[in-house]
Amino acid sequence: MAAFSTSSSRPYHIIIFGASGFTGQFVVEEVARTASEGPKGSLKWAVAGRNRAKLEKVVEQAAGALSKPELKSEVDILVADVSDLDSLAVMCKQAVIVLSCVGPYRFFGDPVVKSCVENGAHCIDISGEPQFLESMQLNYHDQAAGNGVYIVGSCGFDSIPADMGVIYTRDQFKGTLTAVESFLTASAGPEGGCIHDGTWQSAIYGLADSNKLRSLRKKFGHKPLPVVGPKIKRRGTLFYSNELQQYAIPFMGTDPSVVKRTQRYLTEELNESPVQYGAYVGVGGISNIFKLVFAGLMFFFFVKFSFGRNLLIKFPEFFSFGFFSKAGPTRKQVLYSHHHHHHLGQGCPNSVTYSDLPHINVATSVGYVATPIAMVQAALTMLNESDSLPNTGGVYTPGATFAKTTLIDRLNKHGIQFSVL
Repeated sequence: MAAFSTSSSRPYHIIIFGASGFTGQFVVEEVARTASEGPKGSLKWAVAGRNRAKLEKVVEQAAGALSKPELKSEVDILVADVSDLDSLAVMCKQAVIVLSCVGPYRFFGDPVVKSCVENGAHCIDISGEPQFLESMQLNYHDQAAGNGVYIVGSCGFDSIPADMGVIYTRDQFKGTLTAVESFLTASAGPEGGCIHDGTWQSAIYGLADSNKLRSLRKKFGHKPLPVVGPKIKRRGTLFYSNELQQYAIPFMGTDPSVVKRTQRYLTEELNESPVQYGAYVGVGGISNIFKLVFAGLMFFFFVKFSFGRNLLIKFPEFFSFGFFSKAGPTRKQVLYSHHHHHHLGQGCPNSVTYSDLPHINVATSVGYVATPIAMVQAALTMLNESDSLPNTGGVYTPGATFAKTTLIDRLNKHGIQFSVL
């Protein structure tokens, strides 16, 4: 197994690659904030990316935001580029864990994973792109297993609240949990809110390549997971949710695919009972529905053509009614916005009777706050609890990787709250 401790040749517990990007800068602050939670109370870490000047600025900003001027002299800066494989190899050979913040991952993620696997560095990313995540599993799982390297995708807002939320729901139920439905809602602070257009771009390319994703999945040759208990009833394309007291639609993100991959691992590798899963997102009232329908029709039409995709990418604010922005949210918008996952579970408390499980509540901060917290706590969990990870390396989901660890307890201490209503 690849090491989880530093050495003279591998001096850094964590290297943040893509640290000068929009999300990367928040990851830098979170690592600096929680460095005392590293092995034996300390953490040796560095930042990496293409542009040294930008990286120096990010470290300087973190030093100012956290009132830690010592960061400017303590944090090392490495120059590495996904287009320069030798520079990636040099970086990966120095890291125990690489935190990859270089989305869209379909364009920039593969060389990082490949270099980590080949050079003995574990890797955590925050991808919300099913095609990338599943292609990494197909292409690198066996090699990672042979090298004892753990590659763990979607360790941010996508999809730790959902995936670990199902694990948490299962652990709270005294019996056999058979199904979970999750409902996501969001609220903005007085400054309003928006999402950085990196997520918008991922959605554009993901939908445009949906046929490729279906072809990719056929290559695994998976058999359908067994259905335990009543089959979960799928909701409509647009429906009024009594649970949320607002209209809702199916969640189009990566959560369903990540949860399903986790359940397959738990079933096939650990002989646990599989849990069915459905994911939905609240969209508000009637006025929001009109905006959603109009934006959705434009999106689905334009995404079919190269020219249309270029327009969608160039003008995210127009086509999303301001929900996505090239500039991304301001720091105040980030701090005062919130996301809330509400998990509803159903299970069998005995061999005869099925009954509703008490509601499970998973409350998280907004994505750009929850994402760095989740990513960094995932890394710290790997460093401190390597004995609780899967027996062999490989390409895994968060639930498969951290089901036997204290990650949920760690998240609870840092503002991502898992609790039973």
